[in-house]
Amino acid sequence: MIGNASVSTVSIVIPTLNSARVLPACLDSIRQQAYDIGATEVLVVDAGSTDGTQSIAAEHGATILHNPLRTAEAGKVVGMRAASGDIVAFVDSDNILVGDDWLDKMLWPFIEPDIVASEPIRYVARPNDGYITRYFAHLGMGDPVCLFLGNYDRYSVLTRRWTDMPVRTACRPGYDKVWLRAGALPTLGANGFLVRRRMLQELDIDSYFFDVDIVHQLVTQERWAFAKVHCGIVHTFAGDVRTFRRKQRRRIRDFLHYRKHGLRALGSQAQHHHGLVHFVIATLTGWPLIWQAGTGYWRTGDLAWWFHPAACALTLYEYALEALTQYKRTGPLSRDQWSQ
Repeated sequence: MIGNASVSTVSIVIPTLNSARVLPACLDSIRQQAYDIGATEVLVVDAGSTDGTQSIAAEHGATILHNPLRTAEAGKVVGMRAASGDIVAFVDSDNILVGDDWLDKMLWPFIEPDIVASEPIRYVARPNDGYITRYFAHLGMGDPVCLFLGNYDRYSVLTRRWTDMPVRTACRPGYDKVWLRAGALPTLGANGFLVRRRMLQELDIDSYFFDVDIVHQLVTQERWAFAKVHCGIVHTFAGDVRTFRRKQRRRIRDFLHYRKHGLRALGSQAQHHHGLVHFVIATLTGWPLIWQAGTGYWRTGDLAWWFHPAACALTLYEYALEALTQYKRTGPLSRDQWSQ
């Protein structure tokens, strides 16, 4: 399927930290790809796992690299610098590639020389996945706040589109070609993000790879385009409410910390105050959330949608608590005892 001579090798970068529960399925889905495995290297960038993650990676033939800064954003930088492929594919340890032609589909858009990156257009909700994973797959985002901001990057059952941000698109066989506008970017860059390595080498990337900020740097030159590929990926989001709350706590605490230290290029605009106000009001009143959950259930028949009001309430609690106490914090959320 790949007809572009400039795309011949792929480096798959997977940051890990105590990912033994989810990593085998991720690596199995990579090994099952029909794309020439000889043209693919798998780099597992580990942050000091103690649960067998490194052994699993070695058993699957992956190259294991060390991530001293421990966060996934830092791990992506380590992997990016070690990568040798024409394309660098950033895949999270809790991702599963859907279909043995997933990599073929994701690489196909690079036949157009002005396309610098590609990403799946949707998350896949499998019947046997946990209800939280299915809920977020249907929602099309990893944070319910994004629904109210209109800033997301996967197809949502509620809105029936993959973003509310102002983008220009053109339909191509197998993908949508997308031109982005700096300052109004969807949250591209995670859970299956492929990018030309030569473009990454031209960017000013220090110790952390913040997904949306990298996309911001890529679109500063308007001639570059992205591809939303007509395929899906599984994101095993959380197995229980406790894990969900911990992930939300990590998300907001890390964001506030890195923004405070000037490490987030989009920190000021990412708040979208009117959207946040809408989220707070909707969560406190409850009715809009019930209507949204009912709409999602009617369209999918999946009871997982009834987690929506709880997801919003728990997110509001964790975000508010971290925002009110951030002056006490001296760093991002500790990764000690972290596991997937």
